[in-house]
Amino acid sequence: MTDQRRLRVGVDIGGTFTDIVTISAGTLRVTKTPSTPAAPEEGVMNGLEKTRERAEVSLEATTFLGHGTTVATNAVLEEEWAETALVTTAGFRDALEIGRQARPDIYDFQAEKPTPVVERDRRFEVVERLDERGNVLVALDEGSVDAVAERLLTAGVDSVAICLLFAFENDAHERRVRDRLREAGVQASWSLSSDVLPEIREYERTLITALNAALKPVMDRYIGNLGTEVDAAGIDADLKIMQSNGGVIDASVARERPVNTLLSGPAAGVQGATTVAERCGLSDVITMDMGGTSCDVSLVEGGTPLVATDVAVGDYPVSVPMIDIHTIGAGGGSIAWLDAGGALRVGPQSAGADPGPICYGRGGDRPTITDAQLLLGRLNPDDFLSGELAVETDDVRRIVERDLADPMGQSVEEVAQGIVDVANATMQRALRVVSIERGHDPREFGLVAFGGAGPLHACELARELDVPRVLVPRTAGVLSALGLLTSDVLYDYSTSRVRRLGDVDPAALRETFEEFEAAGRDRLTREALSEDRMRFERSVDLRYLGQSFELAVAVPDGAIDEATLDTVAERFHERHERRYGHAYPEEPIELVTLRLRARGLVDPVDLGGTDVHGTLDDALRETRDVVFDGESREARVYDQSRLPLECAFDGPAIVEGAESTAVVPPAHRVRVDADGNLVVEVEDV
Repeated sequence: MTDQRRLRVGVDIGGTFTDIVTISAGTLRVTKTPSTPAAPEEGVMNGLEKTRERAEVSLEATTFLGHGTTVATNAVLEEEWAETALVTTAGFRDALEIGRQARPDIYDFQAEKPTPVVERDRRFEVVERLDERGNVLVALDEGSVDAVAERLLTAGVDSVAICLLFAFENDAHERRVRDRLREAGVQASWSLSSDVLPEIREYERTLITALNAALKPVMDRYIGNLGTEVDAAGIDADLKIMQSNGGVIDASVARERPVNTLLSGPAAGVQGATTVAERCGLSDVITMDMGGTSCDVSLVEGGTPLVATDVAVGDYPVSVPMIDIHTIGAGGGSIAWLDAGGALRVGPQSAGADPGPICYGRGGDRPTITDAQLLLGRLNPDDFLSGELAVETDDVRRIVERDLADPMGQSVEEVAQGIVDVANATMQRALRVVSIERGHDPREFGLVAFGGAGPLHACELARELDVPRVLVPRTAGVLSALGLLTSDVLYDYSTSRVRRLGDVDPAALRETFEEFEAAGRDRLTREALSEDRMRFERSVDLRYLGQSFELAVAVPDGAIDEATLDTVAERFHERHERRYGHAYPEEPIELVTLRLRARGLVDPVDLGGTDVHGTLDDALRETRDVVFDGESREARVYDQSRLPLECAFDGPAIVEGAESTAVVPPAHRVRVDADGNLVVEVEDV
């Protein structure tokens, strides 16, 4: 197949829309179709079929199919997972429910802990015990395993999690328990902590293993159904699934490790934003992805998204490597309402894809942020989402007046401005969490706004936080889908080895990293990646002896010897000083976890914009009254697809694209860069 016929496809499922981006022969095409929450694969296939019809592309030419999915995320948030059992060391049955002593709200003495992933009557104990170095203190009692098997045979579970004490040092007992249960006739999917998260901290390790087990049948069913539909459509490419760490993995691996996909869609958005920002010359940015149901914000420093292992999904702390994304319930479909005191509130409840905002004309009857933006003149009722939706402006005005304006004693426009202001305040707090509260000065960053609703709010948020520049990608409304096409293949390997750094044998460290690298090389080779496209990134988690938290430090390339450990220690002191403002070079350092990331570099894609013939005036659609900060101003409305590259104009202006609309307040200056992105210089007005 020639390069001209190769088709790369990225698919991202959002709360309201499913986005499809294809690139072939340098041509980028975009398709949006309503999501189908009850059966997500239907929305995917609807989008692919629409792409085939509209763009006249041959899906049979697909060489890459990447998918960002919310299936695992939704299952966790809604607690709709498989019937699961947990097998653990005698005496640790309740670690999953006890959790940590910290309360969600320190001043709320009635706060409840999250629902245990596995109920107590399905948590079983086996007799065995290892010490903290993996040495056997109590041999595995196979009679106790047989007793668990008898109960599992009548428990009606679909999945089993096995998490034994110190299995990250020695996994022999976990594997023998699984094998013995299988021999006894227990039929289920299996998740072992030594495979899922071979790291310290019993609650977190037990929770992740249980979550993985609970999600496996859900993800297996979804990917199986999607794979069948994709095959029927004539697509021969292997399906890739986006992980939370910012890389894609083979669908077969995602079926085994669904817990690695909990922030699949948002992570793809951050990757897309990072790529677009780097092409624009911005390496330090805050990303803001505002869709129909939520707003996801993250921080990119030096061209690399920040990765954490303590991100929460819903009420559950997830300890696998994930791009550090902070999510709030503020999307275009977030519902505006009055609380018991008559104060205006927005979200976190959302109208979602069905019925959606009132203006969608699908039966929605509760005002949303999108409805407010329409009333302020920022959205075009005659060409909403490229004319695919029949917008009901009169219905919006009537319902807002009835439910909000009349009870508040205000005009419809005042209430609409209030809805936007409340939503902006919520999002501003989220942006502060990932920047100011973590020691980063927003004045040194740009703001990349995307998602269907992000560009509507970005400039106002940037002004409040003193962010000097806003970047609105040309494909802002589908950037998560585009990010799938720019993301490398990533596999993470880790194990905890809690030792004083001064006692660590460099040869043992070297041996562990060599095992990780061999596993990563084998995995990447199976995905048809050549040696020259493989990269292996080593790091260790370190802390001062007595601390309860760690910092990740890169391990230099090359052979590991005493000099390597000295370099690692120096880097740790430097990073501790930079992060916390102090360091203690005289204090002993403790090694906690070894990590290796196996990276397979993907082929770059052409994201350059196509220059149009014409002038800025040719892109002008109309002028209309638009409300900014409660004041109506006449604003120019531009067609984004007709804006010449490298042109410039001032606000107030509205830029209407096929998937999103950008609002440019008065006094802001806009430049269209060589890729067709909008670069807005923010003014404090």
